[in-house]
Amino acid sequence: MLPFAPETELETHAVANQPSPLVDVNLYATDLALREAVQRECGEWLDQRAMALGAAVGSEPVLALGADANRYPPELVSFDRYGRRLDEVKFHPSYHALMALATEHRIHDLAWTEARPDAHVAHAVLLALFTEAEAGTMCPINMTYAAVPALRTDLSVSGPWLEKLIGGTYDAPLRPISDKTGITIGMAMTEKQGGSDVRANTTRAEDIGGGLYRLIGHKWFCSAPMSDGFLTLAYAREGLTCFLVPRIAPGGERNPIQVMRLKDKLGNKSNASSEIEYHGALAWRLGEEGRGVKTIIEMVHHTRLGTISGTLGIMRRALAEAVNHVSGRTAFQKRLIDQPAMTAVIADLALEYEAAAALVVRVARAFGDTDEAGRAFARLAVALGKFRLTKRCADFVYECMECHGGVGYVEETPLPRYYREAPLNAIWEGSGNVIALDVLRTLAREPAALAAYIAEVDGARGAHPVIGPALDGLVSDLRSAPPGEAEARGTVERMALLLQGSLLARPGPGPVADAFIRSRVLGEGGRCYGALPSGVDVATIVRRHAP
Repeated sequence: MLPFAPETELETHAVANQPSPLVDVNLYATDLALREAVQRECGEWLDQRAMALGAAVGSEPVLALGADANRYPPELVSFDRYGRRLDEVKFHPSYHALMALATEHRIHDLAWTEARPDAHVAHAVLLALFTEAEAGTMCPINMTYAAVPALRTDLSVSGPWLEKLIGGTYDAPLRPISDKTGITIGMAMTEKQGGSDVRANTTRAEDIGGGLYRLIGHKWFCSAPMSDGFLTLAYAREGLTCFLVPRIAPGGERNPIQVMRLKDKLGNKSNASSEIEYHGALAWRLGEEGRGVKTIIEMVHHTRLGTISGTLGIMRRALAEAVNHVSGRTAFQKRLIDQPAMTAVIADLALEYEAAAALVVRVARAFGDTDEAGRAFARLAVALGKFRLTKRCADFVYECMECHGGVGYVEETPLPRYYREAPLNAIWEGSGNVIALDVLRTLAREPAALAAYIAEVDGARGAHPVIGPALDGLVSDLRSAPPGEAEARGTVERMALLLQGSLLARPGPGPVADAFIRSRVLGEGGRCYGALPSGVDVATIVRRHAP
């Protein structure tokens, strides 16, 4: 709770020229860029839900929960007082309150309960808003959402799980899912020797009949080990296979999944990432033996939507804090935000955020497409977004921190926490090289993906004079000399920037689209934030984000 009437007249000086804390603000109502993107892609239906969540997560009590969940991180409880194995994780009450709030607002299942093609926009937007208050809880929430397509591959196995997941509430204690009001799903794929190369996995699965297998092996990264079940990969007789591993075995006993330790991570402190071992853990097969990557890839695809949505939330919170600070503090007889150098920095940060919001919402809308072109665009665009946005996030948050001066480096502000959080989404679910090479493979193997991308960008050809020539040049280069692995990152960045520019331009010409296209697509101006090309209407851009 905020302190009541802190004393400002001290014995040695008066405490003045300080901005008010950014609390009790509706994080959606004040985000013009996000609201406009939502209106473009899905109209009015999401507005009321997002407004309700924006008010909740912008409130002082929920922001305090976010701080506490990271100040008091989870603890591994391996044994009870008598030496019996538990392999459980103990959380601060703030974590459970946040998880309950997230499920109350249906971030984990709204995309699956709304029979609308734009339902995934709701997941992306609500996840981004919640991340502004607390990011770590969105890992289990997003994985639970993303597990649905993989679970649907075999309803004879997963039917009871889907019944508890979709429409479920947060129910933390470990017990059989039949006794619970809701469940969460985690994922465990990475192993020490393989990393992103899951085909190097060594975990083995023995078919014991009746649709059950026993798993023996380890997983180097298992986020959310308190989940009720995990999707995992192991080698069966016919090859790498996807399995659903429950925490409670079918007979009602604890499944032998041992949590070896929790990761001591740079950030994301509220979320319990762990190393686990399977000691003959019982599991159900999902999909065919030897087709594990194909089965689980849809979960990976949907988790990537969460990584770009979470990145958007981190960027927005950092930008809002920066704007709040420079609007409430003066130097040299002027507000900081009115100083030309600072105005240029805030305008440049705002451009980056506006383009990120447009891209995330458009990508989320594509997740609801059922035609080949739409699905191909979603696969390609989410990879482009993940590469571009997550790569920019850490530098973006740092620049917002610098806007605060020294106080931004102090732990009482949220900036250090979000700076530690900023690199994470670039690493999880495919680091930069993995994503860039995925894009090259998609371009080579799926002509429909490139065709869908071209059609999307071409839709803005008449909206800005740069879009058409830039697209023609890109397509010519891709077709005349397909990029190799060494050119992957440059190609992906170029494609992502052009897509962002086209999305900003499509509603019609304006200072945001023009400044982004000039500075990012054409490369005018400098490389650091605040070095925009001359003639940019920074005042109009900044006004869109002023308190």
